[in-house]
Amino acid sequence: MDFYDLDLNDKVLDALDDMNFTDTTPIQEHAIPPILEGRDVMGVAQTGTGKTAAYLLPVLSMLADGGFPHDAINCIIMSPTRELAQQIDSAMQGFAYYLDNVSSVAVYGGNDGVRYEQEKRAMQSGADVVIATPGRLISHLCLGNIDLSRVSFFILDEADRMLDMGFCDDILQIAKALPKKRQTIMFSATMPGDILSLAHTILHNPVEVKLAVSKPADNIRQSAYLCYEPQKLLVVKHIFEQDSPHRVIIFVGSKKKTKEIAISIIRAGFNARAMHSDLSQAERDEVMYLFRSGGIDIMVATDIVARGIDIDDIAIVINFDVPRDEEDYVHRIGRTARAGRGGKAITLVNEKDMYYFRQIERFLEKEIPKEQMPEEFGETPPYHSKSKPKRNFRCRNNHNRKGKGKDKNGKKPNR
Repeated sequence: MDFYDLDLNDKVLDALDDMNFTDTTPIQEHAIPPILEGRDVMGVAQTGTGKTAAYLLPVLSMLADGGFPHDAINCIIMSPTRELAQQIDSAMQGFAYYLDNVSSVAVYGGNDGVRYEQEKRAMQSGADVVIATPGRLISHLCLGNIDLSRVSFFILDEADRMLDMGFCDDILQIAKALPKKRQTIMFSATMPGDILSLAHTILHNPVEVKLAVSKPADNIRQSAYLCYEPQKLLVVKHIFEQDSPHRVIIFVGSKKKTKEIAISIIRAGFNARAMHSDLSQAERDEVMYLFRSGGIDIMVATDIVARGIDIDDIAIVINFDVPRDEEDYVHRIGRTARAGRGGKAITLVNEKDMYYFRQIERFLEKEIPKEQMPEEFGETPPYHSKSKPKRNFRCRNNHNRKGKGKDKNGKKPNR
């Protein structure tokens, strides 16, 4: 479908022309019309399908058409990470290029007091669109820096990631501060029970738009090593001895583990850096600059932080831990073999992760080749798919700030 077939504002279409955007993606084709009709929308689509434009274009078009207060915040867009908030803000600047009367501000942590004051002034003067991470927006809300009483659009991007990070209570608290009469749009890469529960709480009779997750590109060579947890670092070093590392991303399941693995790889003589949420924004930017410019060969990161990575020439993706969702696996390995290049995706599978890896193979409808472990590494676990481990996470409807981001045992998630 052509964007001109949609009822978008002419100035928004002019910006799309300048950006050489002509045809809609499937998520845009199916999500934009109901959003323009004022319906709540629940969209399920993986990263890279054009979902940012799927909600920005119709909202900007409606704001450009008028009828909304000029001295109020009209749209709140929630993002799980600073990196994604920055990407949304960048897309916003492009799509709104000709919209002189539509303003926006990105609100996220990791900055100094000057940036905080800039955010405060922009929100108090009535920026039309506020793109924010939950923790930062809650901070401004608690200090009375933002008035949400006239918001018309509430958008949650990558809602599954926000719940995984422990932001469920924050989202519910923000939603309570919004008018009941509003349009709510929620996008998620997966649809677990927690997301369904949240959708039922904050959406009203939503239109559901669900796209099938695409399979990985054929030019990605996928393989796996069956190993016990203590053998994983040995396998990584073995991989790098066989194939000199350059442009490698290692995905890890927790923030704490990310730091430990990066240190171990550096001690082994390889050029690596960790990318995790304890780094300041300046430190994150430095790691990304070094990785892009070739200053470092290996970046060790969690899924959450890696959402902001957009580099075309990744040579190898290593899943140090098996992702819990098929969509996460596709998203991770899709970082390699871009722009017509080839790439490798290697997954390290311990005995506890075999169920999840078997689920990935079922989704892909093929068995991923298993690499031969060097004999000196010792015995390896046999491949099986036992019953699914129990998941302890749940979304609780309480707003005690002391419990923010903690599980039922009072511990913070290591993301």
